[in-house]
Amino acid sequence: MGYGGNTPCVEIRHMGDPPIIIDGGTGIRWLGQKLAKEFEPGSGEVNLFLTHFHYDHIQGIPFFGSLYHPLIRVNFYASVPAGQLERNLGEQVRSPYFPVRMPAVENHYYEVPPGGVTLGAVRVLPVPLKHPDPVTGYRVETPHGVIVYGSDHEHGLPEYDEGLARAAQGADILIYDAHFTPEEYPNFKGWGHSTWLEATRIAKQAGVGKLFLFHHAPDHNDEEMARIEQEARKHFPAVAAAREGLTVEV
Repeated sequence: MGYGGNTPCVEIRHMGDPPIIIDGGTGIRWLGQKLAKEFEPGSGEVNLFLTHFHYDHIQGIPFFGSLYHPLIRVNFYASVPAGQLERNLGEQVRSPYFPVRMPAVENHYYEVPPGGVTLGAVRVLPVPLKHPDPVTGYRVETPHGVIVYGSDHEHGLPEYDEGLARAAQGADILIYDAHFTPEEYPNFKGWGHSTWLEATRIAKQAGVGKLFLFHHAPDHNDEEMARIEQEARKHFPAVAAAREGLTVEV
């Protein structure tokens, strides 16, 4: 549990702007508790970008307190039509799967166009990734730095690998899918995940400032994760395995 047991959820903050959240994994429950304290007793706004709808990326959403807070507006974004986005999320919060319906009035749904979305001083651009079912990563540009989120990506197809490398060009932070080790990967081709070695290759090609290995395999314990970090640093020194609750300032 030193490196974390929650499924994918990353929060990005720029100055006093509304938080940008990427993916609604189980960690979003704790994030909702933090935001409730931050926004109390006033109103607030949250922008939640989803990469895709596989369960590990949305399973925390029904437990996200901001959805039920009367003064918080939640804006959902994904690379599908807004109506489909709303239906996809609504499917998991109905009988017999969940006892509480998704609040209808307070939430808003938007499709991310190819040209991206501008939220105040922040621009969020979609990045196509290789994974079963369409998946969208994101390049988040702010006046103070650039973060690229590239989770749930399987290396091997040049159009996707090169596209991700271009999107990550010069980024301050690259968050990359490193689910498998190079030794494990041949047994799991087609599962939609990459390796720490491919992560270092993309990081070097794109000239990123810092690489974070992400989407850890549940079977990798803390000892194994520490070994992976050490091996990865031989190829790209500015790399770390993402940890639960980790905060990075750009």
